[in-house]
Amino acid sequence: MAGQAVKTLLLSQDDLLKVGVTNMADCIDVIEGVFSLIGKGDYLMGGPLQNEHGQMIYFPDEERFPGMPVTGPDRRFMSMIGYLGGKYKICGEKWYGSNPANPARGYPRSILTTILNDADTGAPFAIMSGNQISAMRTGAVPGVISRHLARKGAKIVGVIGGGVINRGALLAIKTAVPTIEEAILYDINLEKGKVWAEEESKALGIKVSVTTKIEEAVRPADIVSIATGGNVFPRIEKEWLKKGTLVIFTGDADFDPEAYSENTVFADNWKMHQAFLADGAEHPKGLEAVSVVAPSFHLLLAIQAGKYDQKNIRNLGDVVNGLDKGRTSDDEIIMFVTGGMPLHDIAWGKTLYDRAVEKGLGMEFCFFNEAYWR
Repeated sequence: MAGQAVKTLLLSQDDLLKVGVTNMADCIDVIEGVFSLIGKGDYLMGGPLQNEHGQMIYFPDEERFPGMPVTGPDRRFMSMIGYLGGKYKICGEKWYGSNPANPARGYPRSILTTILNDADTGAPFAIMSGNQISAMRTGAVPGVISRHLARKGAKIVGVIGGGVINRGALLAIKTAVPTIEEAILYDINLEKGKVWAEEESKALGIKVSVTTKIEEAVRPADIVSIATGGNVFPRIEKEWLKKGTLVIFTGDADFDPEAYSENTVFADNWKMHQAFLADGAEHPKGLEAVSVVAPSFHLLLAIQAGKYDQKNIRNLGDVVNGLDKGRTSDDEIIMFVTGGMPLHDIAWGKTLYDRAVEKGLGMEFCFFNEAYWR
């Protein structure tokens, strides 16, 4: 039999901008559909539990050899792999490199690549700039969460951390909850926060203020979106949460265990967080090792200490599929932990790939017309 060529479409950030990578309303709908598939079980991720967030290099504390990276806040290199069923039926991965020192060099903190593969042959058919895909799909998750679990008439968002992730999250929350009128940003850097707030106010048409006191951002909020970097988790007292608040952990925060046990806890995919628990059990540092990738870190600590029963945790896919009624009252406080899944990159990436093909965008790259050895 004659050998087959393997060709892929290379899509740049400019290509993706031309096909609507920043269209949050579309992205929220796509990500909501992914949660439906997750709820049905029509997906696979890495690892023996088939639910791993990704395969990460755990950098050492000290340099063992010249040039070897060392650990640090959000210092990681990893591959996030998955298979997504439904209308997609493809495999894919996100290659992820992150270093907080990057912005000082003119690079974004994370540099990402999205790859889409034929699930049967394994051949890559798209290699895409992944940064904006990831930023949008990460932001869209709080949008889906808020669409289904925010209390009616929510008006104020408490934004904990003024970075790229919360830029997407606030856009998604405002898109999903039209009643939002105001956002209050907490950031340790007041001047940087003022710039962020001004930009977001203009972009979203809502009032956005900034504070360096976290309580001032949390107490009035109907929705709290947490996404901070660094090695110090923001401390939030459970007493600051007013009735009906929805707290979304895209990044972790330091809550007492009672904040979980006294309220309702949902997850994007609790099986993935159970995989974080399993990873922590294998690492010499224990759960501390997964704190860089697991926004559920403090919840996992509470479970490990016997202060919270994970059997109480519910999944968003069941809400999307109508199997769980979700919020039960306007006074219910909901704590929602996320972790980030390659399934979302695959779905949004495939949506954009299809649009790019229709428009004739991108550059074809041929790995080979026929394999040299086969």
